[in-house]
Amino acid sequence: MDGRRAFRGWLFDLYPDAAGMVLWFLDEAGHPHVARTLYRPAFYVIGPRARLAHLGPALARAGIAADLEPTRRQELLSGAELPVVRVAVHRPLLLPRAVAVAGRLPGLTLFSCDIGLPQLYLYETRLFPLGRYEVEVADGRLRAIHPLDSPDDLEYAVPPLVTMHLRLSGDPVHPGHGRPGELEIAVPGEHVVVSGERPEDLLHSLNRMLQRYDPDLLLTEWGDAFLLPRLRRLSRALGIPLALNRDPHAAVRTRRARSYVTYGRTVHTAGAQMLAGRWHIDLQNSFLFSEAELGGLFEIARLARLPVQSLARTSVGTAISSMQVDRAVAQGVLVPWHKREPEAFKTAAELLTTDKGGLAYQPLVGVFEGVGELDFASMYPTMMARFNLSPETVNCACCGAAGRPVPEIGHRVCRRRQGLVPAVLEPLLARRAYYKRRRAETTGAARALYDQRQTALKWCLVCSFGYLGYRNARFGRIEAHEATTAFAREMLLRAKEVAEAQGFRLLHALVDAMWLQRPGAGPEAYAALAREIERATGLPIFVEGLYRWIAFLPARTHPGVGVPNRYLGVFTDGTTKVRGIEVRRSDVPALVVQTQEALLRVLVQARDLAELRRLVPRALAVLAEALVQLREGSVPASALALTATLSQAPEAYRSHHPVALAARALARSRVHLHPGEAVRYVVVDRRARIPEERVRPLALVGTDWSPDVEYYADLLLRAVETVLAPLGYDRARLRREVWAPLRRDRPATG
Repeated sequence: MDGRRAFRGWLFDLYPDAAGMVLWFLDEAGHPHVARTLYRPAFYVIGPRARLAHLGPALARAGIAADLEPTRRQELLSGAELPVVRVAVHRPLLLPRAVAVAGRLPGLTLFSCDIGLPQLYLYETRLFPLGRYEVEVADGRLRAIHPLDSPDDLEYAVPPLVTMHLRLSGDPVHPGHGRPGELEIAVPGEHVVVSGERPEDLLHSLNRMLQRYDPDLLLTEWGDAFLLPRLRRLSRALGIPLALNRDPHAAVRTRRARSYVTYGRTVHTAGAQMLAGRWHIDLQNSFLFSEAELGGLFEIARLARLPVQSLARTSVGTAISSMQVDRAVAQGVLVPWHKREPEAFKTAAELLTTDKGGLAYQPLVGVFEGVGELDFASMYPTMMARFNLSPETVNCACCGAAGRPVPEIGHRVCRRRQGLVPAVLEPLLARRAYYKRRRAETTGAARALYDQRQTALKWCLVCSFGYLGYRNARFGRIEAHEATTAFAREMLLRAKEVAEAQGFRLLHALVDAMWLQRPGAGPEAYAALAREIERATGLPIFVEGLYRWIAFLPARTHPGVGVPNRYLGVFTDGTTKVRGIEVRRSDVPALVVQTQEALLRVLVQARDLAELRRLVPRALAVLAEALVQLREGSVPASALALTATLSQAPEAYRSHHPVALAARALARSRVHLHPGEAVRYVVVDRRARIPEERVRPLALVGTDWSPDVEYYADLLLRAVETVLAPLGYDRARLRREVWAPLRRDRPATG
């Protein structure tokens, strides 16, 4: 580590130490380099001069060395520059304690004080993860760093990565629920299953693989919740060091698991096991990776200035918030500690006007042919950018009545300054449009990469609207959220009027999409309509496609009433679009999903309604085949497992709901469950007199069991009814014509 060296490479990882930050780079050959640099993180304080005078002595009494410097920063909502004190803490790891000391002093308001140290360092230095740099290191210290690319670049290279996969063998059931298998270690060209009676052999084998391949990335299954904690406990118990980190002096950075309630739903997030100088990503604990893979993860890490391991475990909303904080820091805008802008008082009548949300029509129930779908492109974020909708621009003090009027609700939007939120969204919208265009122009690996990047951006854009009205968002404000939905309703109504003026019949409209029908209308007519709507609204709109046929499905309890987000259809190119049915849900058994998918594969062959009806017997044969497999007992337990989320701890349940029964069974087997965790179980006998005999957790299923055939048959009939109800096949008819004859042929096994 002594001497001077220079190289070109990518910023790979970073984390704080006692004196500053530790930075890891991968050079162009994939070799790792480490460098340390001094860093004094800062936060800002506002208050009366007499109160501020107590801050320095209070920090000194707490043993915290810090520099206090008077300066000026901009307040977001008013746009005014305010006198503040910048508090730069000498030892980065003491920043949280310094914030706590300042926060206890009366009369002081703190800003930019609860940002993670790696993010704060990146915001302030303008470095970014996976940025390519020319780097000079001397005696282990960072001496110079010069950027070779920018986060604004649309085309960029990423470092070559050595990836190692770790998982436990067996079914993909949470290993902590009772079924840990043998450790499987895989790298390109080698796959090792570590077996043996001595646990020390397991650690030695893993260490040998880590030393031989020196992976940049560990991809695990259940690594955060189970695998890495278990390996580390074993390492401590046996006294055998485990070389998970590249940095031998750093500890594995952990975060505790937690359960919380959001929007009426109980959520559990696994803890984190983050490595130093090497990445660890848990495939079961990363939404963004599951949706957009590494290409999407890298795209957002660069834009949000979030370290890859942190980003992999956080919500997409946190990523969009980080982009906003990054821009605020770069512009000298104070970042609030806690959201301080309350919702303005509204009368009941005002609430009825402003709190309507997006516009949704009740669809006409039935199957239709010759239908076209028009979708606004990223409607809500596009409007937020186009109409300058941001917390500080809605009902701003500078414009007053001269601001742009918001349709229907009486708010006004600033005409003088661009809002923080639109400034963040504009480049994201442009980037996604570019990647979608390149996806259409390329094939193979390039096409997949562009798709991953645009998918990641899509989720950021989707979340940007939700965060605009989220009660805890740093830059959220409900009036901006209301203005966005008001513009959305107005634009959809304008689009409807344009379409009807051109002779189109509106079958359905939902927030940012319309389904229209006009006899004889082809692609050219719909394209011309889209151009006319874009002129009328100022928003980009595109033809999603023309359908061979589309079915708007009824509510289960009211067959004549359509459900806005429940439909299925086949475009003229043969691709399908389905919403709100079993194949889109994660809580139904795999057998049900597979049967409905097979059913759809039959029906998508129909080119019109007449052919669709002729294919019904073949669709019913798919149902019959699944029912036969079920009654013969040839369906594995994993294909019959239902998934449910715990709303409370197992011991808190007082009912005999299936998820409560399954959770209590796991608890009796010494499995510790948390509210918000998912539990998988099979139904053995739903009518058993003893409640504990009704269901069995999937992790505890052995060979001595059989499913409740009638229960699973009803789930299959229900899924087929979803698809065939518009053609006259409800559950009663399906049971009578398909299931009853099969039951007479041979007695069920369960």
